Amino acid sequence: MLECGHYDRWREDLNLVREIGCHYLRYGPPYYLMHQGPGRYDWSFADEVMPVIREMGIVPIVDLCHFGVPDWLENFQNPDFPRFFAEYAKAFAERYPWVRFYTPVNKMYITAEFSGYFGWWNERLASHEGFVGALKHVASANLKAMLAILDARPDAIFILCESSEHTHANDPKFAEEAEMFNERRFLTLDLSFGRRINTGMYEYLLDNGMTKEEYAAFLRHNLREHCVVGHDYYATNERLLVDHDVREASGEVYGYYVIARAYHERYKMPVMHTETNLSEPGSAEWLWKTWANIQQLRWDGVPICGMTWYSLTDQIDWDVALREKNDRINPLGLYDLDRKIRPVGKAYKELIQLWSDASLFPNGPLSLSGGVNTHDS
Repeated sequence: MLECGHYDRWREDLNLVREIGCHYLRYGPPYYLMHQGPGRYDWSFADEVMPVIREMGIVPIVDLCHFGVPDWLENFQNPDFPRFFAEYAKAFAERYPWVRFYTPVNKMYITAEFSGYFGWWNERLASHEGFVGALKHVASANLKAMLAILDARPDAIFILCESSEHTHANDPKFAEEAEMFNERRFLTLDLSFGRRINTGMYEYLLDNGMTKEEYAAFLRHNLREHCVVGHDYYATNERLLVDHDVREASGEVYGYYVIARAYHERYKMPVMHTETNLSEPGSAEWLWKTWANIQQLRWDGVPICGMTWYSLTDQIDWDVALREKNDRINPLGLYDLDRKIRPVGKAYKELIQLWSDASLFPNGPLSLSGGVNTHDS
């Protein structure tokens, strides 16, 4: 947000949201700046931006933690993170009581995998123990934050944005390991919903650092009625297992439709498509292809209530997952960094215009915010 100029151009960016026709915005106030210490918060930026979002009629889906923590919390291996994060979440909800939609911890699975298993972010561990250590803390933080927000806003709705993915085996001898990865991908959502996991995953968690008591704590809560399952899907979300513990991007083999159905069949809950993109020149075609998948899911009875392009503007150094500072612009936005609309932005604007009268759910007129759907919702 700093490198892409948002902190200086946030008013302009919010105007772009309305210009393109959006009324819902996934938005992440800068957690790393705002949470100054136990019980200490700097609300200065959010106090400027949040009232303007409200005045403009934009409904925010507030992303409270997006891949990192303030320096004083160190990283996701810190067992104190869930407690302090829940305090922050409640303080945010009390300060902005008109906000109803939240993503407490964005992409919990990716957060744990990139920080504890790939060795890329935060603690930079590269082991199953590191993965489980991060996973149990981010899942616990997410759950505790939901409970804390519900204390302040009992009708809150949580869009649990998660990577929707699949691992394909390159060789029959890797089939069992591929199945392990295909069960592991569900862990954060299973824990968040208090869903009992299979024996293999239970043993995996216990073998790599989760205690029986920690696992049992997740089963004591079921907040499904407050949740929407968010799917992030990119062409890189499908992977090919080519050697023991070595996965490479396979490209789009099954596609979003097949993978989204697998997640929906597991949880039987409302769904939202919460992220995708593709670099130019194929971005507009990818947008329409994604939308076609979403429409087919809707007509096949999956209650999918939204589609998201990430992000509003181009990004910097996401091609290396922010592991290197190359200052390389990634042309993935609806607008470039000069705030000029890209071809995919024009396509997204057209998509909104064409489908603005469609109900969010396939079998009725209700909107996500609880009222009868109108052109403006």
